[in-house]
Amino acid sequence: MSRLLFITHTDIELDPDIPVPQWHLNERGRQRAAWLADQPMLDGVRRLLCSSEVKAIETAGIISEARGLTVEMRPDLGENVRTKFVPPDEFEVLADAFFANPEASVEGWERAVDAQARIVGATADLLDDDEPGDIAVIAHGGVGTLLYCHLAGVPISREFDQPNQGSWFAIDRATKQPDAPMRSID
Repeated sequence: MSRLLFITHTDIELDPDIPVPQWHLNERGRQRAAWLADQPMLDGVRRLLCSSEVKAIETAGIISEARGLTVEMRPDLGENVRTKFVPPDEFEVLADAFFANPEASVEGWERAVDAQARIVGATADLLDDDEPGDIAVIAHGGVGTLLYCHLAGVPISREFDQPNQGSWFAIDRATKQPDAPMRSID
């Protein structure tokens, strides 16, 4: 069975002074990415892709270096588009609304239905790739949740959101079915 491993970037350094797509991993995030790079779940990976957001690029770079893989960057694997930094407590309220009202834009955010269509489209060719071996995608929790909901045939819901940064699920590329909701890499 060849899989697509959807992995979310690890822990980040929040910085309200720079745009969210330019945030970096923090020290814990770099350590967790290095730990992940050595895990057997990545042994069959032949392709490694990531979004164009710095935190995903850095996570993929750590894996790439450890595994000798080339990173393919795709902007359409990015997180749902948000307009500005909001403090963590406010972010959680907005994220709840994003998933609860997928047809609406929350505070100017990309609508969940649009982000879902984008991430489904961004991974379609990867799921259709019939070459043997696994493909790993380093991206983001929100769009990962939306992809999982689509493939599992369930309504958009935060119930299936990542438990923390640095989470994953696998998709059987032959059946296009996810193995389980997202779980932590640890």
